[in-house]
Amino acid sequence: MYKNKSLEKYVNDLAGKFSAPGGGSAACLVSCLGVSLLEMAVNFTLGKSAFAKYNKSLKKTLIACALLRKIFLGLLDADVSAYLNKDKDKSLKVPLKACEFSLKGMRLLPGLTLKINPALASDLVMAGILLEAGFTSAYYNVEINLKNIKDARKVKGIRKDLSGKIRLLRKIRQDLEAEGGKIIRR
Repeated sequence: MYKNKSLEKYVNDLAGKFSAPGGGSAACLVSCLGVSLLEMAVNFTLGKSAFAKYNKSLKKTLIACALLRKIFLGLLDADVSAYLNKDKDKSLKVPLKACEFSLKGMRLLPGLTLKINPALASDLVMAGILLEAGFTSAYYNVEINLKNIKDARKVKGIRKDLSGKIRLLRKIRQDLEAEGGKIIRR
């Protein structure tokens, strides 16, 4: 759908009076931007002699980022498809996956401020902010779709799981801002 189209087409459709794309796909795009920014920061650091001891770790991060980028683009289209096809089951699964993978992206961030070029600290902080925003946006799409689930125990379990993830996500972002802020203000 949108994965192979221009960004301009996507944002114009998002802004237009169409039923889709909407907030769910936008959440996926925001997380995709976050992981892409993280990937850029790592790419600009790899090969620099001052950070050579981190090359192996940074290469693993790059691989994870590339995979997450593809996943988020796939989820962006899956969300549009679910909405257009009125697939209530998929309408819940897609934002749940977006939350899951946004958290996976966030989990790549701890300790990276020490492993990348300090000039890129603001990019890392921004990556965390975007991943948190993507997660939070997807979370609200989960919430609105939970009203379609009749199993109260399942709804309670999903909410409990997500509230734990939200706390972890916020902690990672706050720590990242504290670490990155020190570097940025030097």
